[in-house]
Amino acid sequence: WQFSWACSTAESLLSKECCPVWPGDGSSCGQLSGRGVCQDVILNSSAAGPQFPFSGVDDREDWPTVFYNRTCQCLGNFMGYNCADCKFGFRGPNCTERRTMVRKEIFRMSSAEKSKFIAYLNLAKHTTSRDYVIVTGTYAQMNNGSNPMFADVSVYDLFVWMHYYASRDAFIGEDGLWRDVDFAHEAPAFVPWHRYFLLHWEHEIQKLTGDENFTIPFWDWRDAQGCDICTDEFLGGIHPTTSNRLSPASFFL
Repeated sequence: WQFSWACSTAESLLSKECCPVWPGDGSSCGQLSGRGVCQDVILNSSAAGPQFPFSGVDDREDWPTVFYNRTCQCLGNFMGYNCADCKFGFRGPNCTERRTMVRKEIFRMSSAEKSKFIAYLNLAKHTTSRDYVIVTGTYAQMNNGSNPMFADVSVYDLFVWMHYYASRDAFIGEDGLWRDVDFAHEAPAFVPWHRYFLLHWEHEIQKLTGDENFTIPFWDWRDAQGCDICTDEFLGGIHPTTSNRLSPASFFL
């Protein structure tokens, strides 16, 4: 996950604690309401594979302990940086109501459904996230937390950044990069990581729009002869003169 704005201060970084207050009861992690507790991060003790022969050189190792070693640990069906949200598949004031969401194949959507989907993405692209910021420097560049380096980001671009942050090259020292492993795509976590990523993206758009029934459509590409959704009606066509750019008529520009 990315960084809560509430934990982007020098105080939070120097204390290495990210346990924000849940506004519902004014307590850290909503502890007074039984939503969560502030506790030490528990890491997986499994050894790293030989594909990454380094240790302690990249901020993403043993996440998130380079930045925080105490965070909200949510209980029951609660989740989120301050345990304010419900786990996927639940809703209601106490996150006890089960719900089933059904995603629709993009070519089976009605015109109204397609228009709403594009409108929601457009809103997300132009709305600054109220909950999260993105990191713009390493922990070392922040002088070990005393000089925070974060920036506001739109709800849509937050997830662009998350995908980049998970898959970027590893920093291994002064101007050194390790390009041999893309942790988001060249490892066993490829499928579950992206499923979790899409669930969070869907969830943030639901919160932004107030439409808790919103789901991201999927594309059944099994019999596709090309990129059928690469049109300006959907996710953007190819630029007429520059093949590695989007069409100027794409909504995503």
